[in-house]
Amino acid sequence: MITALQLQTAAILLAGLLAGAVLPTNALAEEGPGQGYAKIANGAYSVVAEVRAKPGKEAELRAITLPLIDLVRSDPANLVYFLQESRETPGHFIFYEIFANQADFEAHNAMPYVKEWFTKLPELADGGVKVMRMQILAPASD
Repeated sequence: MITALQLQTAAILLAGLLAGAVLPTNALAEEGPGQGYAKIANGAYSVVAEVRAKPGKEAELRAITLPLIDLVRSDPANLVYFLQESRETPGHFIFYEIFANQADFEAHNAMPYVKEWFTKLPELADGGVKVMRMQILAPASD
């Protein structure tokens, strides 16, 4: 069960990452929680994707997927990128990505390292990638 303190710490760390800060796990945002959210525009293009390793291929899928973190985060068009793996089901990955618009996301998918990753999936992933294309919603301005 996640505690309130764990949720608060996660929210503060996410806000710092959105603001471009690199924070140690015990750091707090200097300007207060939530400051980085202003950098993500209402209507930004968000993607939540899921991929599951074939039985026995968990380590191989993880090995080819981990390098994506630095590669995607170094793309100037990428605003947010998180790769997550289930604690209960190793090899079950969820990607969370935000780009300013769909064109930036499509350009990301055309990058050689992304195309190369996709070519390896048929042998490692069960059913390919499931993608939800979303938009960021923000509260109305006063």
